[in-house]
Amino acid sequence: MLSYRYKFSNLLGTVYRHGDIIFSHDGNTVICPVGNKISLYDLRNNRSHTLPIEARFNYTSLALSPNGLILVAAEEDGEVHIINLNFRNVLYRKRFNQPIKSIKFSPDGKHIALTKENAVFVYCAPGTNKRVFDPFVMERVFHGAYDDTTCLDWSFDSRVLAIGSRDMTTRVCPFGKFKNLQEYSIGGNKDTVIAVFFEEKTLGLCTVGADGVVTMWNCSVDPDGLIPEEDPYKAKVKEKEEEEDDVPPTQEEIEKLKMKKIKSDDSQSIERIYYTRNIRLFLAQHLAAAQQVRVTAAQYHKSTRLLVVAFGTGDFLLMDMNDKGALVHSLNISKQTITSVAMNPSGDWIALGVSSLGQLVVWEWQSESFILKQQGHFNNMRVVIYSPNGENLATGGEDGKVKMWSTYSSFCFVTFSEHTATITGLTFTQSGRAIISSSLDGTVRAFDLIRYRNFKTLTSPHPTQFSCVTVDSSGELVAAGGQDSHDIFLWSLQTGKLLEVLSGHVGPVVSVQFSKEPGSTMMASTGWDGTVKVWDAIANTTAKETIVLSSDGLCVCFRPDGKQIAVASMDGQITMFNPSTGQQEGNITGRNDLGAGRADADKITAKKNLEAKAFTCLCYSSDGKCILAGGQSKNVCIYSIEDELLIKKFEITQNRSFDAMDEIISRRKMAENGINLALIEDREGLGSGKGVSIKLPGTRHGDMALRAFRPEVHITSLTFSPTGRSWAASSSEGLLVYSLDNDWLFDPLNLDVSNTPSAVKNKLKEKDYSTALMMAVRLNIKLLKQEVIETIPLNSINLVVSSLPQIYVERALTYLAEALESTPHIGLYTKWVTSLITQHGQTMKARAPHIMSTLNGIQRALSTHQTNLSKVGSHNEYMLSYLLAQASLRKKRGHEDSQDEDEGNSKLAHMSSDAEMEGEDRLEDMFDEEEVEA
Repeated sequence: MLSYRYKFSNLLGTVYRHGDIIFSHDGNTVICPVGNKISLYDLRNNRSHTLPIEARFNYTSLALSPNGLILVAAEEDGEVHIINLNFRNVLYRKRFNQPIKSIKFSPDGKHIALTKENAVFVYCAPGTNKRVFDPFVMERVFHGAYDDTTCLDWSFDSRVLAIGSRDMTTRVCPFGKFKNLQEYSIGGNKDTVIAVFFEEKTLGLCTVGADGVVTMWNCSVDPDGLIPEEDPYKAKVKEKEEEEDDVPPTQEEIEKLKMKKIKSDDSQSIERIYYTRNIRLFLAQHLAAAQQVRVTAAQYHKSTRLLVVAFGTGDFLLMDMNDKGALVHSLNISKQTITSVAMNPSGDWIALGVSSLGQLVVWEWQSESFILKQQGHFNNMRVVIYSPNGENLATGGEDGKVKMWSTYSSFCFVTFSEHTATITGLTFTQSGRAIISSSLDGTVRAFDLIRYRNFKTLTSPHPTQFSCVTVDSSGELVAAGGQDSHDIFLWSLQTGKLLEVLSGHVGPVVSVQFSKEPGSTMMASTGWDGTVKVWDAIANTTAKETIVLSSDGLCVCFRPDGKQIAVASMDGQITMFNPSTGQQEGNITGRNDLGAGRADADKITAKKNLEAKAFTCLCYSSDGKCILAGGQSKNVCIYSIEDELLIKKFEITQNRSFDAMDEIISRRKMAENGINLALIEDREGLGSGKGVSIKLPGTRHGDMALRAFRPEVHITSLTFSPTGRSWAASSSEGLLVYSLDNDWLFDPLNLDVSNTPSAVKNKLKEKDYSTALMMAVRLNIKLLKQEVIETIPLNSINLVVSSLPQIYVERALTYLAEALESTPHIGLYTKWVTSLITQHGQTMKARAPHIMSTLNGIQRALSTHQTNLSKVGSHNEYMLSYLLAQASLRKKRGHEDSQDEDEGNSKLAHMSSDAEMEGEDRLEDMFDEEEVEA
């Protein structure tokens, strides 16, 4: 049983949540925080993946080391993580107990600077010191700001820091000690300094204020003009060494001492470094809503001197500072606040993140085209389902949108927005060419996944809010349950006509599902009337069976073979029934497995809260041996149906940014009068970019309707992949995908002492291929099976497969289904699969329900390779046709050039002959004149 071998694999559905967006140093990958996880978007290969790390709170600030190996990430509560991107794990954690607004590596990679309250702390970067227990070794602390520091930047030589703060000043602080620079404070802003940047190869500055004022500052000296100050401790040690030395000084040493004295005398008259304002820009004039200008993020590309400034109105401006701040580009990508901006190292791409919409955009400003445009659901997800081949995932949300996600690339490739209310149900047709959705807007819509259009809209005679939808195995009948009419409506998908209205429930119908058995029209439904009804959609309009539950029903699902149904009820129980006879076949009491927490506003304990929890979504595994259950908690439980026991419990998140994550409330969060401090609203720094703040009684600015809230974690839907190697859960955290743990290498079958890897290799050398394959399957070591399969010659495959016992056939087929997805030897593995299915197909047909997940995995891998190869073939075809066209064009041009050359040569020949004739005539005339003179 492999149900307990799943681990977190990827995060879909949520593209960007909040925090800094950064590019990798090659410019091909975007790194952005998604809640308490970090996702990497590969722009070259058009794929994304999520790091298998999880923080206790949401990530807000990111910084990448100059070598691109170390990522430093800060949580919203002040804990900083050092992450190794090669090994994809957290190396070290340090808690600062205060929010970190900005983190920057020095250009030489030796130090890290971070802001905390009104100070900036500089630490040695990890890897610079060897054999240290604590990689955070403090070097310097810069104080002096009267309010929180908001941004910082290093000079190109890592010797000077520029620090911006909410007190509207920018401070230039030397990291070392210089005679002409100690600390220089720059004013001139009327609002918070959002960003500060050094110029390339100089000490010039660029500051951006929250009120949309950009100022360029020139430094009075070049970087070489910084005069280092000698350490007094080292000077005293050197003087003592000179005094202890009995050898009299030489003439050269005397001259050096004189020059040193002269320089020390001159140092008293050293002029201090100062800054002068060069350019001042008011960006409000470039926006339509000038009165609402609020800068939320900015980024400066030092080599090209391009400045990108983003605003709370969803606009961003691209300014060329070489041309005194000339406007290069202006675009509005959203109606919400842009919370983060980044530019790639070449300066061609601009990455923009919108927190409230979960939107991530990579824009190429020169060609004015999108490199990447991804957006999650505006509100929570309500339902998720796998496609029949397991290649895609479909999600529906409270924003009324249906999105299709590729499990291969993790990107959304199509969005259907025809619905005007919350999506309550999704289902694929058996062929996978259409998806059907139900919504609270009173419609059931069918979407074509080939032309990407809404080709059918099904409605009821009277306005009804639909709470669930299902389709039969033939793809002809569509049924949807009503939330307010308590009826089930049955349509024909081909004609769009309403066939029947099935009545019998006396409460809202919350779940309905057709049997997955081919050719079956059996359907089960449950509702808040505490019953489960089994229907035959064609034979009779009345319920075939009515099963009374102990409490209201919340979800019903069929086993893949259609011979069992499972129902989740309000009392936290999962009950299994035989749909044909109505007899109970099992019962699981899982309320205690759900787990519960205490919210900030709760007046009762977590144990009391647990009494109101229940499972709201169920899903059978692909082999029908286990069932997944989730509901009003952070846990997903996998139960064995045969044993009625909990196999494993998955905690989908540890994010303490959500409410009700802990069973008790810490006393540190309680005031003296017993009020929870978390209920006190902090309007400063909500990240909305609209200046919501309460400074003094009677002076209120901004939108007073804004409120900060902490949602609770709920699992709204579960789906199991047809391949059996992954399952997905939609929750408040996003769409989480769990895949089989491939680290489990050793899972032996009928193992004996003589069966060892060396013995398998000896059998290969002896060309006893059948024995070698059986021994490798017994050991079940992935690399060993790969070596055996790729070593056996092609002409021996059919012979080896024919002599393979049935117990090893299914094991070998399961491995081939898994390896076929990633192997480059497609032809070899396809030949193995073809030979196994051809020679053992009749025997495996009797066990089809047990190996259905393996067959689905093979189908998915082959369809993926077919799609990729067809793309490569089409690209090569068009490329060859282009090259042939170019060759013919070049040949034609060469022929024309040769004709032109021949014509030119003939013209030259004629010209030369004419010149010769003229010369002869002139000579004759000259001779005639000479004769006359004579």
